[in-house]
Amino acid sequence: MTLHLTIGNKNYSSWSLRPWIAMKVAGIPFEETVIPIYVAGSREKFLARSPAGKVPILQDGAVTVWESLAILEYVAETYPQAGLWPADRAARAHARAIANEMHGGFQPLRRQCPMNMWRPVKKLALNPEAAANVRRIDAMWSECLEGSGGPFLFGAFTAADAMYAPIVSRLHTYAADVGKASAAYMQAVMALPAWQAWYAAALKEEWVLAEDEVDWPTVLKV
Repeated sequence: MTLHLTIGNKNYSSWSLRPWIAMKVAGIPFEETVIPIYVAGSREKFLARSPAGKVPILQDGAVTVWESLAILEYVAETYPQAGLWPADRAARAHARAIANEMHGGFQPLRRQCPMNMWRPVKKLALNPEAAANVRRIDAMWSECLEGSGGPFLFGAFTAADAMYAPIVSRLHTYAADVGKASAAYMQAVMALPAWQAWYAAALKEEWVLAEDEVDWPTVLKV
């Protein structure tokens, strides 16, 4: 039975991007349904598919998995040949540690710089807490890339890269300052065919969420 992934708007839904891009890069077949977030009736549609009432939601027959990181773990176990976690035990532990750090952290950056694919690249002055988040991410990425040799955090694309894909989008969109290694890493992620497919679909969407438009009431759609 084909996996089915329910996701939110591709322009805004950062948590939806994570399992979607991981499965696309790994070549894991799945069907998708896009349900816009924060519009009338959307929560009821999510609740019909998951008790959490949020996206993303993965359905595999009678199995339903929600939360991006849990979905990534389920897919990694179901498709071990996809290599969604590094084969080396120490690298795998490191990848899981930074993936969990992303799952539970960096709220200041996430609040000030919501994912917004259609916003043209334009620098935003970061508050001290968000700037500290960027420095931590830059240092983390640089350390991983130095150890692996790149182009992705652990050499090949893994679930850890999927967890940070929306951060790549944020740092690019708001023109955050990062080092050369991190900048090259961001370019590698954005060059992926899966990224380009998501980005192209995001640009075609018409739903606008004012709370995720930092330039509101002017929507800087490309």
